[in-house]
Formats: sequence, C-alpha cells, structure tokens
Amino acid sequence: MFHKNDLKAVSKEQADFLSRIQKRKTAVLALQIILLISFFLLWEIAARQGWIDPFLFSQPTRMLTSAMDMMRDGTLFLHIGTTLWETVAGFLLGTVLGTLTAVLLWWNRFISDVAEPYLVVLNSLPKTALAPIIIVWFGNNQSSIILVALLTSVVVTILSVLNGFLQVDEERIKLIQIFGGTKWQVLTKVVFPANIPCILNALKINVGLSFVGVIVGEFLVAQDGLGFLIIYGGQVFKLDWVMMSVIILAILAAVMYQAIALLEKRFTKW
Repeated sequence: MFHKNDLKAVSKEQADFLSRIQKRKTAVLALQIILLISFFLLWEIAARQGWIDPFLFSQPTRMLTSAMDMMRDGTLFLHIGTTLWETVAGFLLGTVLGTLTAVLLWWNRFISDVAEPYLVVLNSLPKTALAPIIIVWFGNNQSSIILVALLTSVVVTILSVLNGFLQVDEERIKLIQIFGGTKWQVLTKVVFPANIPCILNALKINVGLSFVGVIVGEFLVAQDGLGFLIIYGGQVFKLDWVMMSVIILAILAAVMYQAIALLEKRFTKW
C-alpha cells in the first residue's frame, strides 16, 4: 500500500533532481559568461601589451569608443536598423514562401518528383554567387538585398519542411482517410501540426542564412547597413568599425535565435 511517507520520499527525490538540473543550468550560464568576458579581456590585454597590432586587430575599448561616437550622431542606429529590417524581411519571406512551397510539393507528388533534382542543385549552389546577377536584374536598391536574403534561406526551408511532411506516420494519415477525411484535413489535422518543431528548426537555420544574404547584398550595393560599414571600414582602414560591426552582427543573430528558441518553448508547452 502507498503511504504518505513514500510520497514525501518521492517528492524529496524529485526536488533534489530539479535542484541538480537548476544548478547545472546556472553553472553552464556562469561558465559561458566567464568565457565571453575572458575572451574580450584577453583581447584587450593582448592589444595593450603589443602581442597583437591594435591597428589590424582592433581592441574592445577602441570598438566601444567608435560605437559611442556613432551612437551620438545616430549613424550606428541607422546601420543596425537597416540591416535588421532587411534580415527580418528576408527571413520571414524565406520561411513563409519555403513552407508554402513545401505544402504544394507534398500535396502534388508529381510536381515534387519533377522539382526534386532542381531543388538539390539549388541547395548545393552557393546562393551568394547569384547576388551580383540579382542586383543587375532588379537594380541597386534595398529590394535586391532582401531578395538575396530570401534566396539564401528559401531552398533550405523547402527541403527541410518537405522532408518533415513526408516522414509523418502513415498510420495516422490512413486513420483520417478511413473516417472520410479530405487531403486538406490530413494536412491541417496531422501533417502540419506534427511538423511545427521542424518548421521552428528551419527558422533557427534561416536566421544565420538571412544574415549572410543581407551582408553579401550590402557588400555590393548598400549605402548604409552593417555590411556597408564593414566593407567601407575595410577600404579606409577603419578596422575598429569592421570588428565592431561583426560583434554587433553576432549579438543580433544571437538575439533572433533566442527569440525563436523562446517561441519553440511556448509551442512545446501548447
């Protein structure tokens, strides 16, 4: 017979287990912060001691000074806002169009079989190689940059989401069909809900790909944005601007990734 003491013992063991998990998470976070601080501290010391050339490698304090100067005149916010807008636009378009295309290919297997070799080739092709062509076709404007970002992520989204659609348990699909369910109901009741984790995983991948597409586009045609700041800083030997822009890009990518991870947790609970 199950006694109250047994319940207390189980509860204590569970509490100890949760406590160990929390301590591990705290230790991981603390170590991550220590490593990050140590990296920048070592970088600063190396520059001050002459172990590296601060003109070529910059240093954290010089980057911070450059950032503060550009914040005062507002140019830093302009560059960050431009890159962030282009990245989010390309990211959302790539995800939406990629998912809708995957639905179409799942819906019609004939079209899927015809498109498969072309998708494989496009996936293996470096999308950034198409950037100069796109700019010539569509002009020297922000739309071309967003289109480059779109192309870097859309094919990956199509392939990953379609693969998830095709791996849904056939028995669950047959059950819907036995009860007279339509293909639309199979999609909305079984296939799509089962692949929400797959779609969210595609979002995580698209964060990095979209930033790559935007930066490449800004290298070629932009008059503002972090990519423009990187290429211009390299041309005029303002390497503080270059390294500062790279650090800001890393922060933006990390924030977007964490936002998607938070969204994934909410969907998992739901």
